Amino acid sequence: MRSVARKDRKTKKLVQRIKPGEIAVIDHPDIDRIAAEMLVKARPRLVINAGDSISGRYPNPGPGLLLAAGIPVLDRVGEEAFAAIPDGGEVVVKDGRIFFAGRLLGEGRLLTNALVEELVEKARLNLGSELENFVRNTLEYALKEKDIILGALPLPETKTDFRKKQVLVVVRGENYREDLQAIGSYLREVRPVLVGVDGGADALLEAGFLPDLIIGDMDSVSDEALLCGAELVVHAYPDGRAPGMERLQRLGKEGAVFAAPGTSEDIALLLAYEKEASLIVAVGTHTNMIDFLEKGRKGMASTFLVRLKVGSVLVDARGVSLLYRNAIKAWQIWLICLAAVIPLLAFFSLAYPGTGSGWLRLLWLRIRVFFGL
Repeated sequence: MRSVARKDRKTKKLVQRIKPGEIAVIDHPDIDRIAAEMLVKARPRLVINAGDSISGRYPNPGPGLLLAAGIPVLDRVGEEAFAAIPDGGEVVVKDGRIFFAGRLLGEGRLLTNALVEELVEKARLNLGSELENFVRNTLEYALKEKDIILGALPLPETKTDFRKKQVLVVVRGENYREDLQAIGSYLREVRPVLVGVDGGADALLEAGFLPDLIIGDMDSVSDEALLCGAELVVHAYPDGRAPGMERLQRLGKEGAVFAAPGTSEDIALLLAYEKEASLIVAVGTHTNMIDFLEKGRKGMASTFLVRLKVGSVLVDARGVSLLYRNAIKAWQIWLICLAAVIPLLAFFSLAYPGTGSGWLRLLWLRIRVFFGL
């Protein structure tokens, strides 16, 4: 295999510039679902991973999704090979070995479906011990952060009016596209305030909706979204440092700063709650251990505390699309039509005894032929 290599330590940045058919070079231990979905959408010819795509800590679905999409994965190539692969250079990959200009840069493990299934199964067996560590970290940090999150936070001034309004908070999490589509009628009828958390703003734009406010550290949202006219709020560290502000300045944009611990989706929920939203609907949020392990977090203290605080007005729409997954079958449509026609035919047969009964017999014959009765 020969192609141009595109390299970045952050997968979410790489997918913004890689072209279909190129080789994606990443350093992404335990490839998560969202990263895999972004790579599948980018359509690289091959994924080279410096790290271990499945370490065994938990059953991450990313590698399986890539293989299912027909994208091979060569992992465990190591830091030395990652550094040696030239960004934009044409490399050759053969039998798990990577060459550039005839020189061997490194080699790795080529994943197969059977190997991925075996590693995922082993990871499932490790969930018990991983859960114990996760709970311990969550409780430990919850005690440290409870006064900050449950107390009065210094809220940024916003032009967006939340008071007594319904608010939709969109995060680019599992099934976010399908869930957004499932609540499309709600969005069109109620017209809630639309808040995109980083890449969640792009999710709204893809679905045909313009976000009112974008909040986050601004590292995974597109320039297009940042320039769409939405109000911008940068998530800062508790000490006030806000690296995301630099990106806004490069784009000539201004934004408010919200300094708080926790994740960007946590502070999005807090902002809507403290601004007196009447209802908060969340799509794509992270709520369980696997979600947080995929994000590289060893606990979910802030999310636990935030949901305790905002739970009275929070509706989590994650997975709502699964309720409507089964499409209407053709025979079901026929039955609906039949149910509507039968009363009319019955009336017709009573009004015109000779002709009407003939129509009923003909209809019954066609039904038997159609359904094979």
